[in-house]
Amino acid sequence: MTGGSSGLRTGSYGSLQQQAQNGGLQAHNLFITRKPSKLSLSGTREKERFVCCLFRHLGRRKVGMLILVSFALLAFMAGFFSVNREDASESIILGYFDKPYKDSSELLRNESIFKEKYSYQLNTLMVCGENTGQPPPDLHSSALTTNGTVHVHPCQNFAFPPPPPGDRIRIGPRPCPVCYLPVEQAIASMPTSPSASPLLHHLTYFHEETPTKTEPHGGSDFGGYPSLEQRNDSFTIKESMTVHCGFIKGCRPGHQTGFDIDLADLKKLEKFHEVIVASAIFGNYDIIQQPMYISKTARKNVPFYMFIDEDTEAYMKNSSALDNLKRVGLWRIIVVRNIPYADARRNGKVPKLLLHRLFPNVRYSIWIDGKLQLVADPYQILERFLWRQNATFAISRHYRRFDVFEEAEANKAAGKYDNASIDYQIDFYKKEGLTPYSEAKLPITSDVPEGCVIIREHIPITNLFTCLWFNEVDRFTSRDQLSFSTVRDKLMANVNWSINMFMDCERRNFVKQAYHRDLLEQMAPPVAVISRPRPALVRGNTARRPPVKKSPIRRGRGERRSGSRRHRKVVPGNTHNTSI
Repeated sequence: MTGGSSGLRTGSYGSLQQQAQNGGLQAHNLFITRKPSKLSLSGTREKERFVCCLFRHLGRRKVGMLILVSFALLAFMAGFFSVNREDASESIILGYFDKPYKDSSELLRNESIFKEKYSYQLNTLMVCGENTGQPPPDLHSSALTTNGTVHVHPCQNFAFPPPPPGDRIRIGPRPCPVCYLPVEQAIASMPTSPSASPLLHHLTYFHEETPTKTEPHGGSDFGGYPSLEQRNDSFTIKESMTVHCGFIKGCRPGHQTGFDIDLADLKKLEKFHEVIVASAIFGNYDIIQQPMYISKTARKNVPFYMFIDEDTEAYMKNSSALDNLKRVGLWRIIVVRNIPYADARRNGKVPKLLLHRLFPNVRYSIWIDGKLQLVADPYQILERFLWRQNATFAISRHYRRFDVFEEAEANKAAGKYDNASIDYQIDFYKKEGLTPYSEAKLPITSDVPEGCVIIREHIPITNLFTCLWFNEVDRFTSRDQLSFSTVRDKLMANVNWSINMFMDCERRNFVKQAYHRDLLEQMAPPVAVISRPRPALVRGNTARRPPVKKSPIRRGRGERRSGSRRHRKVVPGNTHNTSI
């Protein structure tokens, strides 16, 4: 009896269940023997007799053991039903998402922990708010920990090799080596909890059915018309904030808000994913590029979304590039209707900067422009530029220019936007205190990004940054390189947060750049080289005399035929003979 009792108290969950099953028959027999006594209790004398009998049997060893087993069984059943109720409530919360599909045990563990602890933060896309008050992060350092053992990061001592020698054939910026972790190690280094959002914990968005323009400059029917006072207030970071962030006409981005998406596709976008890759092609401006060197784990767990408009969809259907499942290779095609802007490049800024509104239940995202081809695994990219650096936002700096004023002049020289609008934007920023870049800004290394790649974690502070960056693009020119540093510096002046601006040669290591479609069509096709036989060498002027067909000369039986030049007979006075 002593051994059985101690096993029930100190055993694990499995041993408790097994021993309870072994004692279940005994408990059932006890219940049967007591049942007639309950039915016979009709008077006071019978009750007294039953109590005396009960106390008399309690002293027996077997009866005491049966009673203990029955109590243990009741306790086990109570705990079992409580666990079932918790599992049922959790399944209701996770009903918005797909069944677990990850083939890595680490990914399953991370996803279950994230859903269990932070499922109250996930949006249902039915309100204009965002509850993202995350707990402190579970940050990792440059050392990997496995089973309590600390290992030195394999890339800790990595150093850039000397640049390659100049090449006359290949000019311009070139990629440089990047130290990536193997995919499984990169996945294992993913933080199990969201990073802390400094100061800002709750971010909501303005919603207007009929936006009204109150000032002469800036704004649109899609992003609203925030006043200068509202714009300035949005740079003051508070614990709870409400800002303009596109999709002004509705609470569910993509549903009757402009930039409209089919409901079936919206349900795909609202699912939970730890990592996504996104891109866009509008106005049939680019040729879709297929990612390369993607691991099996990423192919199964990381969706690749490509936003296109109806013009691009029609071209892809005519060229048989788009199948019935709306997939092109790894890319899942999302067709956007009722696009808000006439400029295709400005339409591309919507998914580029507002991914957190289109994907409200995603932890990490990688954005690449439509002209780029991804040639590295998404998990390796996130580990290298976010998790290893303890960063929440990463973007590469421009390969040549570091100053906004130089970038503005380069845009005007290249005709990227009308000069008057660029000058107005730069003058506005100058009045706010914009100065040329100098070493005094260190550790900030540049004011001009190469904005074709954005790597980010979706937390309130990064969501606010891209909202305000989009508002500047909506108010001024669509050249987002001109407004990047203004938004960044205003936020960094109010909160302890920074952006990882890595070198452009590192970006070129994991993406390859192709030409836009219009440039490819303007390029002259290669000239076909036709080989023709060289004409025979003619001596003398034979242009005026037609060729004369010579009749074969008949020779006699004993006549010799000349077989060499030295025996050839030359007729005096004939200057038009040729030697072949």
